[in-house]
Amino acid sequence: MALGLHALRWTPRTFWAATPRELAAAAGLQAAPAAGRSDLDRLLAAFPDP
Repeated sequence: MALGLHALRWTPRTFWAATPRELAAAAGLQAAPAAGRSDLDRLLAAFPDP
C-alpha cells in the first residue's frame, strides 16, 4: 500500500483497481508468469472438491 499510495501517488481507487501485475510493473519488478491450464489441472488433482 505504501508503494501504491505514497511512492506512486496513486489514488485509493486506482490502487485498489490495480492488479498485482500492474503494481509489480509500476514498481519495476517482473511478475511471476500466469498459471496455465496444466497448473490448474495439477491443483485440481491435489485438492479435489468433496
